[in-house]
Amino acid sequence: MLQGSVVALITPFKDGQVDYQALANLIEFHVKAGTDAILVCGTTGESPTLTFEEHEKVIEFAVKQARGRIPVIAGTGGNATHEAIRLTRHAQEAGADAALVVVPYYNKPTQRGLYEHFTAVAKEVDIPVVVYNIPSRTCTEIAPDTLLKIRKTCENVVGSKESTGNMDRISELISKLGDEFTVLSGDDSLTLPMMALGAKGVVSVANNVVPERVKRLTDAALRGDFNEARRLHYELYPLFKALFIETNPIPVKTALWMMGMCEKEFRLPLTPMSPDNEEKLRSVLRSLGLNLKR
Repeated sequence: MLQGSVVALITPFKDGQVDYQALANLIEFHVKAGTDAILVCGTTGESPTLTFEEHEKVIEFAVKQARGRIPVIAGTGGNATHEAIRLTRHAQEAGADAALVVVPYYNKPTQRGLYEHFTAVAKEVDIPVVVYNIPSRTCTEIAPDTLLKIRKTCENVVGSKESTGNMDRISELISKLGDEFTVLSGDDSLTLPMMALGAKGVVSVANNVVPERVKRLTDAALRGDFNEARRLHYELYPLFKALFIETNPIPVKTALWMMGMCEKEFRLPLTPMSPDNEEKLRSVLRSLGLNLKR
């Protein structure tokens, strides 16, 4: 479950509400494509704009739709520890296979605060917990030594999703925490270098669009075929960059709209892409041979 190609799934909206029919279709798309797991209610799933009720219902719906055919990881983080505990407890009760808990954002906790936050959350559940380190969004980076301390306290903290370009950090994490601790890339364009250092996969935005190809990349890296992994990396690199030409998940949801898989609907403060950037994205999708319906 916690290796290979994990899709950071979008949350489709229609007329201001979660579009559950589109969500069901997206889950089926990834079951058919062989995606290793789906993550719902993450950054790409626009979790900051979901109500608590929607957040919980999306997790429940994903677990029910998956029917054990594909593991479901639930994004359950928050900048208040009591909120993260509530969401993570609910994810376990709903049947999620694991939880992804982001470093608390905005309030900039100390390393002691991060230790106490993650141990408080992890001790409330039995499911695996993955720490999400994304300092560009949270303003705070969890130190490798803090992760090691958390891991020693809570064995169900099994890995981290790393959205950082610091390869020295990845080397330090893997050397200190060992092979039983799973490091996942949180950035498609860094999947190959991270896996070369020992990371076990990616929580991927691009997987929403080209799931078979992202899985082939991670499968090749896991079996040590870095020539093939490198070939796929460069084939997909223009897409990796185009999907971040504006704030994620604006481009990826726009791409899926072009493919006829969801509406092009966001919640403020996110807005539709500029026409110029939308055309740049369309050009990249066409270059990959994708069937665009819009």
